Amino acid sequence: MQTFATLAALFEKRLPMPADTRRPETLYEPIRYFLALGGKRVRPVLCLMAAELFAPLTNDAWHAANAIEIFHNFTLVHDDIMDGSPLRRGKPTLHEKYGSTSAILGGDALCILAYEQLGHIKKPLQPLLTVFNQTALEVCEGQQLDMDFEQRSDVTVVDYIEMIRLKTSVLLGCALKMGALLGGASAHSADKLYQFGEALGIAFQLQDDYLDAFGDGAVTGKKPGGDIRSGKKTFLHLTAMQQDCEGYSALYGQPVSDEKVAAISQLFEDCGAKTACREQVEIYSQKAMQALEEVAVISTRKEALRELTAMLLNRKH
Repeated sequence: MQTFATLAALFEKRLPMPADTRRPETLYEPIRYFLALGGKRVRPVLCLMAAELFAPLTNDAWHAANAIEIFHNFTLVHDDIMDGSPLRRGKPTLHEKYGSTSAILGGDALCILAYEQLGHIKKPLQPLLTVFNQTALEVCEGQQLDMDFEQRSDVTVVDYIEMIRLKTSVLLGCALKMGALLGGASAHSADKLYQFGEALGIAFQLQDDYLDAFGDGAVTGKKPGGDIRSGKKTFLHLTAMQQDCEGYSALYGQPVSDEKVAAISQLFEDCGAKTACREQVEIYSQKAMQALEEVAVISTRKEALRELTAMLLNRKH
């Protein structure tokens, strides 16, 4: 089994870019720009790691990994448009650099390019398409819920967990399950790897919520309290509301300021939301590890996935 870092470096060299000769340039140049922004490449590498659990890597596994990463980038382009985000990975987002029209069309083309990668797979596509198509729809459902939550005052913690499961976690599960199927895994092991990815994704997002409020800005590279400033209904916010934390509602409604961010962060701590968030990260981490242990592969071959899980969930940024 190769390490995450090794596979990520290999994947970076194999991620296909639209050829310079494709026209119109106004469609394909923005796509090349966005794909070149990089990222952790967690999803495609999970696909490769799952495949390698069961057999040496094949071209099919690389095509599946490409499809997953290209699809993920499609969702990011449209997510940035909906959120009005100016930056992605420290660089201008596609709609900021090239305009909304190019960003919308570029996102659409990325989705199609993802399916083009799937079309190169030699193994039977039906089981792969089933999980990929289901995941693609669920990601859209999660994004719509995220948008809906901005207008709703009745969102619960349970609603939030379901939203992040759909928006974030299912694509990790999909990556692992597709890789497992391409590696020749049994249906049982493929399903367990999906469950591993799903639980890992929820823990990952809850860790993001925690770091946004309590991370060290010098380490995260972000101004602390970004979710508080934008009024996002995160796990911390919803827990504070559910606990009816004294003074929280009134403070939440005040204009944005550094003082407001500091006061809300303190209330998160005082009313137990901070502790509850850490506890949920641990609960979903344990669910992920339990699912991984039930995969029918010799335990030592799973060590790279255990190390990746620890890296993702113990990170400080």
